[in-house]
Amino acid sequence: MRFTSQTSSDGVTEQFFTLSFTSGEIPGVLWTPDGAAAGPRPLILMGHGGGQHKKAPGIEARARRFVAECGFAVAAVDAPAHGDRPRDEEHNQAISELRTRMRTGGEVTSALARFHTLLAGQSVPEWRAVLDALQQLDHVGAGPVGYCGMSLGCALGVPFIAAEPRVRAAVLGLNGAETSAEAAARITVPLEFLVQWDDEMVPRTASLALFDLFASTEKTLHANPGKHAEIPMFELDSALRFFTRHLS
Repeated sequence: MRFTSQTSSDGVTEQFFTLSFTSGEIPGVLWTPDGAAAGPRPLILMGHGGGQHKKAPGIEARARRFVAECGFAVAAVDAPAHGDRPRDEEHNQAISELRTRMRTGGEVTSALARFHTLLAGQSVPEWRAVLDALQQLDHVGAGPVGYCGMSLGCALGVPFIAAEPRVRAAVLGLNGAETSAEAAARITVPLEFLVQWDDEMVPRTASLALFDLFASTEKTLHANPGKHAEIPMFELDSALRFFTRHLS
């Protein structure tokens, strides 16, 4: 892991990094409390939505609250084919098909599931390598780990959580069962799952099916009216309480 820049504001230190991996350079960002002492602290890994990147406004706003109010470390990386990551021809074809269907009112669910499956095959080992590197840092350490991701962040997070025993709690949502049914059935950690009742991208039945598949004995469904990108801000307050309860 190589840090490329560092800034500080409002009690939060922000460090950009790249991690060399077999799939190429993984660009990411780490937020920690200013002057964080050495020793383990809870770490939240955050997965961004489709078409976004590691510094999307929603990602950064959530990260800064996790750090400032809870003292956590938070990290986000660009998903494959997003942000500063290159795209190959397979990525371009999948994105083109998805955009065409969305523009013409075609069936989106199957195209979205294929795209998510394509990216997950690359992102799961990448996230595990990033977690390895982060936990070797003095100001992060090998403390408890949580995962937070909506939409694409959920689609890539489900197989990652199923494969990674260090993740102890998760906040997920805005995705359906088509992408990751088998992996969801292997998840047993406590979780909150968000559904937008009028989601124009993910059918409500698919979201509810995914929630039903999780094997967690502690899982809570948060359903709110509104479209895909209209998650109420108070859900962040709930996520703060949830991770504090399970990671602190």
